[in-house]
Amino acid sequence: MSASNIISTHPTAFLLMGIPGLEHLHIWISIPFCSAYTLALLGNCTLLLIIQADAALHEPMYLFLAMLAAINLVLSSSTLPKMLAIFWFRDQEINFFACLAQMFFLHSFSIMESAVLLAMAFDRYVANCKPLHYIKVLTGSLITKIGMAAVARAVTLMTPLLFLLRRFHYCRGPVIAHCYCEHMAVVRLACGDTSFNNIYGIAVAMFIVMLDLLFVILSYIFILQAVLLLASQEARYKAFGTCVSHIGAILAFYTPVVISSVMHRVARHAAHHVHILLANFYLLFPPMVNPIIYGVKTKQIHESILGVFLRKDM
Repeated sequence: MSASNIISTHPTAFLLMGIPGLEHLHIWISIPFCSAYTLALLGNCTLLLIIQADAALHEPMYLFLAMLAAINLVLSSSTLPKMLAIFWFRDQEINFFACLAQMFFLHSFSIMESAVLLAMAFDRYVANCKPLHYIKVLTGSLITKIGMAAVARAVTLMTPLLFLLRRFHYCRGPVIAHCYCEHMAVVRLACGDTSFNNIYGIAVAMFIVMLDLLFVILSYIFILQAVLLLASQEARYKAFGTCVSHIGAILAFYTPVVISSVMHRVARHAAHHVHILLANFYLLFPPMVNPIIYGVKTKQIHESILGVFLRKDM
């Protein structure tokens, strides 16, 4: 068979619509989006630089925080630049393989973020429930293994979707009614039996959210029990104070997920742009607020940042 007779089963490129129904507001919508992305870049880069520069922050808690900051940088940078190009320049075209790559980074790094938040809950559990064994348990070797496990789990769960999407014939046109290449938005353009993709996508999301969140909640139940057994109120306050930043990061990550999930089921007939704005909120909110939470609530990081600026002023 000659090459000219071979029909490609996928388009060479997709067209991202942005936020359908709100195209006339794209310029105005881009202002908070760009501001949030700028804050995410500045905040997470600052965290990484501070943790790298200050030897006192080379502890398990801060190493996990550095992982979280790196994940947030990749997560926001995989979608926001293209999104802003759509809003500002109507640059809607995205290559098919670039679309798959964006999807892979988006979903796999979301899975990694959930894993790192779980690891941080384990760190706080050991610090509060088994403080005498903290250094022995959370060794550099274990932290490396946890990081590798988080990456391996995300890659293992996401890779099958890329091969499944490549085999589809996309007969419903190349237009994706979204700001970025979200898995189900791409699947809706495919012909044939897409039931496995639907089931697999939902199963992975439920598995990750429910399993990780369950272990996070269990960790904090044990932490609360240990803190309440402390003799003085000051000791209890100090012990639980070390968890406040992490609790804020958990809420920043899981709250938009829960809200979006509830909206998809309770408000199915809501305008499509409402669901897309919620999806964007899920992408923008955690990378933007996590550095603020840790910068304000974590004393060591707060002091390190102030120290950097004070040295510059001198």
